[in-house]
Amino acid sequence: MASVQAQGGRARAGIVGINVTPMVDVVLVLLVIMMVSATYIVSESMQVNLPKAANADDTVSSLASVTLAKDKTLYWNGGKVSEAELEQKLWNAYAKNNDVNLIVSADQDATHGSVVHLIDIAKAVGITKFAINVESR
Repeated sequence: MASVQAQGGRARAGIVGINVTPMVDVVLVLLVIMMVSATYIVSESMQVNLPKAANADDTVSSLASVTLAKDKTLYWNGGKVSEAELEQKLWNAYAKNNDVNLIVSADQDATHGSVVHLIDIAKAVGITKFAINVESR
């Protein structure tokens, strides 16, 4: 290995090790940027505007959740389903637990008749405990 001559005629050793501190600093800054920006990334979800209520009850622990979107699209525990599939899933939930609570989340622009029809399907299955999901004011 050739040595590098410094001014004044003395030999100076070459760079033997790599300083990783600047690289670690850059990686940590990138990690922080990724973590902060990850909170703004919206996962695949549906937009439902829940009606507001002054006297909302506490959260009910439940095994079943049905969401009715503005365009009458039905969702079972977050997954899109048809009316026939919803009825089958309600039967399955009722078969697992006769004391199942059904949380109904309906968009504030959904029609009253659609919500009543949804509750009627659940009552036909045998589910009698319902909670209507609302946002507190």
